[in-house]
Amino acid sequence: MKIQKLSAYFLLLALLLSACSGGNTPTPETPVTPTADLPAPVVNITAAPDARAAFQAFLDAWAAEDFGSMYAMLATVNRDAVTQEEFTNRYLETATSLTLTGLKTEILSTLTKPTSAQMAYRATYITSLMGEISREMTATLALENGEWKVQWEDGMILPELRGGNRLALELKTPSRADIYDRNGQPLATQTEAVALGIVPNQIEDGREGRLLDALSRLTGKTTPEIQVLYDDLRSANWYIPVGEALSQEVQERYDVLSGLGGLVMNPFTSRYYYRGGIAPHVTGYVQYIPKEELEDWKRRGYRGDEKVGMAGLEKWGEDYLAGKRGASLYVVNPQGEILSRLSQSDPQPSQSLYTTLDGDFQYLVQRSIAGFRGAVVVMERDTGRILAMASSPSFDPNSFEPGNYNSGYYLTDIFNSDSQPLVNRAAQGGGYPLGSVFKIITMAAALESGLYTPETTYECGYEFTELEGQVFDDWTKAKGVAPSGTLNLPEGLMRSCNPWFYHIGLDLYRQNRPQDVSKLARAFGLGAATGIDQIAESTGNLPDPENEGDAVQLAIGQGRMLVTPLQVVDFIAAIGNGGTLYTPQLVEKITGPDGNPTYSFAPKERGKLPVKPETLKVIQDAMASVISNPRGTAYRTFIGMNINMHGKTGTAQDPRGKPHAWFAGYTDSPREDKPNIAVVVLAENSGEGSEIAAPIFRRVIELYYDGKPGRLYPWETSYWITETATPLYTNTPIPQDTPTPSPEEVTETPEP
Repeated sequence: MKIQKLSAYFLLLALLLSACSGGNTPTPETPVTPTADLPAPVVNITAAPDARAAFQAFLDAWAAEDFGSMYAMLATVNRDAVTQEEFTNRYLETATSLTLTGLKTEILSTLTKPTSAQMAYRATYITSLMGEISREMTATLALENGEWKVQWEDGMILPELRGGNRLALELKTPSRADIYDRNGQPLATQTEAVALGIVPNQIEDGREGRLLDALSRLTGKTTPEIQVLYDDLRSANWYIPVGEALSQEVQERYDVLSGLGGLVMNPFTSRYYYRGGIAPHVTGYVQYIPKEELEDWKRRGYRGDEKVGMAGLEKWGEDYLAGKRGASLYVVNPQGEILSRLSQSDPQPSQSLYTTLDGDFQYLVQRSIAGFRGAVVVMERDTGRILAMASSPSFDPNSFEPGNYNSGYYLTDIFNSDSQPLVNRAAQGGGYPLGSVFKIITMAAALESGLYTPETTYECGYEFTELEGQVFDDWTKAKGVAPSGTLNLPEGLMRSCNPWFYHIGLDLYRQNRPQDVSKLARAFGLGAATGIDQIAESTGNLPDPENEGDAVQLAIGQGRMLVTPLQVVDFIAAIGNGGTLYTPQLVEKITGPDGNPTYSFAPKERGKLPVKPETLKVIQDAMASVISNPRGTAYRTFIGMNINMHGKTGTAQDPRGKPHAWFAGYTDSPREDKPNIAVVVLAENSGEGSEIAAPIFRRVIELYYDGKPGRLYPWETSYWITETATPLYTNTPIPQDTPTPSPEEVTETPEP
């Protein structure tokens, strides 16, 4: 027995030793392989996916409203139960009811198991009407085919939505506030109005004059303006729109109006723009919310059936003019029964805008440029306030009111017009070459360079031949008058001598100063927005010259440079006020229902003209001589005026047609009741600045200081009438002021 136990012991020991050697006891024929040469064992390890990262991606997609990505992260059972469209609509409907503008999310804690996970998280809803609303919720995730998927239910949007509940928003909407001019004259308000029109073949014999006179008084249009609407359609039995008037004004004359054959009157209640639109490119207009913008406006707290500002101050001041809606947010069950009120906010009243415009002056300025494509801008020289901004052709903002019987007729004309009446040519449209008005800047660059003085002279002949292989003419050659001769630098501006300024541009370029003119132009505010903010504006274009040809063209305001009349009036005002560039301003104040201002305008300096005072004085004197010196290019236009003015003519070539006519200038009058103004006139493709734009400038000055025109345009037969109308009726004419004739003493031909 003892021997058997020992045998068993040694057998076990042998087995253990054999196991320790791995069964590969070396022999003389089998050398030992070093351990380092053995191949490393291959181990397949699959890392577990990160549940927290997966849910964070879900929350990030929610904040970005990427509902497609969210839906792709749902568990299979959820995607089988709800379509992607239903899923998306559930989130969008909730966001709209919340007036959601933003979402912040945060994962608070995680609990992860091998095949499931729970996430506690907080969602903070940033809303337009109810501030921030926060909720803490829990989400469950499941591992499917190696990916974490969200087990979704309604309560993950908002806990109150479990069980198919929804949100319902009840709004209280303040009435829209008004827009006024600086004197409190309404420009846009909610009121009752009447659309006026004519059926030509119903006009009674012998009473046409009375009809036209009545319509003229109501609409502000002249009788020839109205007559021309139907002159070729006298036998027509269809409606021709004329304009709109306040219901109160119509009622005051109703006994007379109702007896006039051919007159059609259709009342409507609407946002009403006075006189067919006083500064319509500034006030803008309201319109029903377009379908493609509906969701965005609902997020801002609108029901979706309101009219909202679509252009101009109506758009810029929407938040002031519309006020803030009051809201009650309810939770309702699938049967539509209210379960609870989730949130509530009180309405805030709307606020009126008082513009810097002078309404009566603005209306007359609009009439001054009517018949042209172009613009007039009038700015207070020493503050930056815009007193008038007219763009022609204009449009009637009442056209956008569907309740206005004339709307359909007007909108067809507006949208089919090649002249693009909705474009504000004073500040938009891409810009125009400035022509000879730009010579002011070229002259400043010459003086600031130190290479020129006011006494430097140049022989101004018919041609400029300093650029090899090219010849450029002076305007005197085309007009057939004697060349200007030897001119010093200020006289060069007075005579607007093209060769003088071609020479400056080329000389600066050749003396390794190629950017002197373009840099100074940018410092004068060209090539950049003025910062007016309340209306849309173009920046124009002010490139550096790339060669001698560019330098020559830029020096006279041609080539690739483009400006807006608003930019020009801004630097012209700065020249007149001593060098301060003001940010143009259209809003004087914003007031609450009590009339007290919540915001008041203050002049805002945005820069200084980088020129020495002595340079500025030379420019001012030269601009004065353009008007006051008998050899000045605008002298004839301003004979007889007793207002101290400084100006510059401009004629900018346009390859698409006739030149653009410019005149820019400012007043320097001591009258305390009338602040000095800067004025810029642009008439597109109309001819020469001295012949077209300068007379319009004169009229604007007359209207500003005297309240009425004092001299007929060369193209007028009487004030505001630009062509002779054949009288077709006999009525006692309304007396017109007789203009005082001005002596024509000058034989010089104006600048082209």
